[in-house]
Amino acid sequence: MRKTKIISESELLSKAIVEGMQENKAKDIVVLDLRQLNGSVCDFFVICSGDSSTQVDGISNSVTRFTRKHLKQKPWHIEGKTNSEWILLDYIDVVAHIFYKDARSFYEIEDLWSDAIRTDIPNLN
Repeated sequence: MRKTKIISESELLSKAIVEGMQENKAKDIVVLDLRQLNGSVCDFFVICSGDSSTQVDGISNSVTRFTRKHLKQKPWHIEGKTNSEWILLDYIDVVAHIFYKDARSFYEIEDLWSDAIRTDIPNLN
């Protein structure tokens, strides 16, 4: 008898967010699985970088478009669109962080949640 792995809605959403990021050539994509941590704010953080504020804004638009098209989901809340240095897309169970590369190194979110299970997504060329 073959066992099938059931993928949760939050896992599907995190995968769709990664694809939306890749669609606009996001760099250094990291998925943090927070489900096993006490006091976690959501199931997953999906983090990436862009080389300019224009690209950061474009990645944000790409993620929003991709999740709406493929999963019929849109962010519950969006922050940071005015300056495009750190855009946060809050989907409740999954939060996407899209950073301008210099801002990402300043805030070091991956270090704050270093107990999470980390998956580094290879850059697409």
